[in-house]
Amino acid sequence: MPHEKFQSCIDACYACAVECDHCAVSSLGEQDVKMMARCIKLDMDCAQICRLAASYMARGSEFAQALCRLCADVCQACADECAKHPMDHCQHCAEACRKCAEECRRMA
Repeated sequence: MPHEKFQSCIDACYACAVECDHCAVSSLGEQDVKMMARCIKLDMDCAQICRLAASYMARGSEFAQALCRLCADVCQACADECAKHPMDHCQHCAEACRKCAEECRRMA
């Protein structure tokens, strides 16, 4: 099965998507939501591309590698932004994004 050789990347993508969803929702509850705007936007972009990349890998799409390269870039941007904020949800998200970016680069 094609997905088995990509399983660690698929797992990292789904874990990242969950952390990004959590970070976005938690950021909406912060006192200065405007300060969190870029973080929230990147969280949403990252969660969506992570789920898309995982589905491409799961079905062995010929475009999985190209999508994973883009996913790694989005994850890195999200990690860099989240790392700027001291909240736990941002720090956990940054860590998950870094791991996903690494897995996606390895896969691509």
